[in-house]
Order: sequence, then structure tokens, then C-alpha cells
Amino acid sequence: MTRLSVNINKIATLRNARGGQIPDPVLAAVRIQEYGADGITVHPRPDGRHIRFEDVVALKQVVLTEFNIEGYPSESFMNLVSDVRPDQVTLVPDPPDALTSNAGWDTKKHAGFLKEIVARIKSIGCRVSIFLEPDFRLIESAAATGTDRIELYTESYAVGYPVNPYQAIEPFVAAARAAHECRLGVNAGHDLNLDNLAYFAQNVPHLDEVSIGHALISDALYLGLKESIARYRSCLQHGLNQ
Repeated sequence: MTRLSVNINKIATLRNARGGQIPDPVLAAVRIQEYGADGITVHPRPDGRHIRFEDVVALKQVVLTEFNIEGYPSESFMNLVSDVRPDQVTLVPDPPDALTSNAGWDTKKHAGFLKEIVARIKSIGCRVSIFLEPDFRLIESAAATGTDRIELYTESYAVGYPVNPYQAIEPFVAAARAAHECRLGVNAGHDLNLDNLAYFAQNVPHLDEVSIGHALISDALYLGLKESIARYRSCLQHGLNQ
């Protein structure tokens, strides 16, 4: 089954709005794993507006499933990754002031830079994924960097799904097949939710992992964390991970 990694940034956002340690992202990570998630994702940003670097260090001690750290590979980010050594590092081309990730890498334009960064991360034993639009030309360039996986940026799917699911999913099916032919693993994330996730998982082949934060944590306000994780896992149950 496709793995579910839960992004806990929004839990830290709520904590930071009031100060103190409630809710505690570290305790949330423990509970999320107990409730059946396959991994924990965080995306620390330079301004510390949600997950902070010190949170990442503390989380390393409690994440017993898969730990995925997303971010732009600045020197401070690279130092954090080197210290924590997560299972996976997902490279995202966010400027420092980005509200949320809103574009994938141009792997042609930044080929040399990405190749160097990928090599540095793999040298410390971490799997590498590159955040990417569903464009086969960029996928071929991504493969040339030495990355292990790509993460498909799924906002366009989420926007198009209510209008025409078949049309919305087509580029992602083609991208996943192209990635598989390039011997790359396939992750996906951004705006996947309980309405659109099952169709995505049922139609996109070779899907290793989805990373979901905002929608799942929002659903947990109404359903609770345990029930929300169960429902998201149910959406993934009949995917095409082949």
C-alpha cells in the first residue's frame, strides 16, 4: 500500500500562535505513529513560523517510522539535515518568504546545483526526493541529478479534480510512468484530501508515498487524529502501487 506520511507543520503553527508548548508537535508525532501513519514530515523554514529547527532535533528521538524533512537546501538546512540524518530529504525550491510550497524545481536550469546537493545528502545516508511538476522532461533531468525519488506537486490535480477528474489525473499518471522508467521512486503531495486522494491513489501507478498535512490536520479538528489517519489510509488502501 502507498505509505502515508503526515506533515505536522500545522500543529506547530497552532502552538506558535499562543506560545508555550501546547499543542506539542513531538507528542503529536508519537500519537500519529501510534494511530497508523507510516511517517512524519516536517518543513522547517528560516523564520521558524511553524516547525523550528530545535523541533526537528527533538522529533528525531521519537520518529520510529520514517522521518522526512522538506526544505530549500540552504547551508543552515543542510547543516540540520547532516545533524539529524532523517530517512528522507525532500528538496523544495521555496524562497524564504513562501507561505507554502507553490512550485516544483526546474531540474534543467538547476541541474548542476541539484546534482551537488543530492550527492551531499546521499553521502550521509539519506534518501533524496525532488519536488517536481508532472513534466516528463523535468523528470529525466531529475534522474540525472542522482536523486532517488521525485515528489509530484499535486496542486493542479486538486484544483482540476472537481471539474474533470480524468483530465486532472492524466499528467500525473504519465509522470509516474516516466519516473518509473527512469528508475525513480514516486511520492506526491500538496492539497490532497479525503475528497480527491482515493482517485489519485487508484489511478497513479508506482506511488510510494503521499505527504499530507494541512487537510489531514484540519480534518482532525472535527474527526480526531486517529479517525482522520484511518480515513486517509483507507483512501490509499486500493492504490496501484505496482
